[in-house]
Amino acid sequence: MKKTTLILALILIAIVIYVARRPNPTPSSFTLPKPTPRTTADPAQQTEATTGNFDYYLLNLSWSPEFCQTHATARECAQHLGFVLHGLWPQNTNGAYPENCSTLPGPQNPGAFSDIYPDPGLLRHEWQTHGTCSGLSPDAFFTLARNAFHSVTIPPALSQLSQEISLTPKQLLTQFQVANPSFPAASLALSCGNNRLTAVEVCMNKSAQPIPCGPIRSCRANTIRITPP
Repeated sequence: MKKTTLILALILIAIVIYVARRPNPTPSSFTLPKPTPRTTADPAQQTEATTGNFDYYLLNLSWSPEFCQTHATARECAQHLGFVLHGLWPQNTNGAYPENCSTLPGPQNPGAFSDIYPDPGLLRHEWQTHGTCSGLSPDAFFTLARNAFHSVTIPPALSQLSQEISLTPKQLLTQFQVANPSFPAASLALSCGNNRLTAVEVCMNKSAQPIPCGPIRSCRANTIRITPP
């Protein structure tokens, strides 16, 4: 009888020790499964929700003769052009600008825009870096860029340039204002490097109509030299 009582006592002690050592199931021991993310079925709709959030466009017209001084093998350089379309870039009035907003592919037929982008590589770059932030489809974006490019009248002194000339930034901007009287004077800016003209820029709204620029820095050289085609 004593032996049986001892065994029962030992069993009871073992149970007490086991229960005492078990961890208590605190709330932190339980986690709910994470909800499955909800995505939009159409990638284009998903892009619309994250792009198109900018204030205006900056139309950059690159002066091809200067570019070709250091990129003689570029496709555009064989044509001895003057101003060429570099890009239509979304900008914000606070000086910031969006880039690389999505991975959506560019136009299905890039050749349809060879008149403004003879180099397919530049077209791809412009779409990926800038076009994806426009909120437009590839075809709509490049059509807008084409319209913006052709809306700018190049002053005769530059479209017929046959020898190098030097002008002050104000003189050059005045020539563009005279050639484009409907453009606000504050919509135009110059880009230069080593006192040479590299580009003319026009600030435009989302319909590609010229508007006064935001904080765009224009060329501050005393005079700029302009390389002929």
